[in-house]
Amino acid sequence: MQNDKYLEEHVLVFPTRLLEQLGMFQGLSFELDKYRDIIRNPKNHTFLQRKDAESNPAFKQLIPYALMQFKDTFFVYRRGKLLAEKRLHGDYSLGVGGHISVTDSGLFSTTYEDGLKREINEEVIIESPYTQRIVALLNDDSNDVGKVHFGIIHILALEKPSVKPKEKSINETKFLNTEELLNKIDAFENWSKICIQHIDRVIGHKGQNL
Repeated sequence: MQNDKYLEEHVLVFPTRLLEQLGMFQGLSFELDKYRDIIRNPKNHTFLQRKDAESNPAFKQLIPYALMQFKDTFFVYRRGKLLAEKRLHGDYSLGVGGHISVTDSGLFSTTYEDGLKREINEEVIIESPYTQRIVALLNDDSNDVGKVHFGIIHILALEKPSVKPKEKSINETKFLNTEELLNKIDAFENWSKICIQHIDRVIGHKGQNL
């Protein structure tokens, strides 16, 4: 059962029609400049109560989604029962990230890297220096979860494979190489599946800041 704090949280959204106007896509897009305005321009943003945003496909919640890479491996984990988003229980995930809450100072009020750290630090402890880059955008309208979310895909390139769970909903943590990811793809949530299907292109993308 989702708690009152989860239901009452206000999260950052933008109107789905803006995405439709610029060009709706399914899966990954590497055209970061094309969609920059709906992400960067505060005129396109508002905050909705999370219980409403989760069931209203007229809006997309903006989600930083970070893939943590060490050499040829990626950090993965299994989502446990204490996860607030009940629809993802039991799935493996390749990405770490979260919603942007009204209590945040704003995703782009400082640097984007600071905004990303604020989101992922709620879930894991990264005990390694790293560099980060934005490599793609993700839209998945194939299910109810995806219809109300829009992902910004990051690569965090770690100097050592040292990541510890901070939330009790993050279980069975490990680093897997790309072959292992592909072999296990059916166990992952949809966003992770999409990233894994295009993992060579994701890894190879030079990336940029928004």
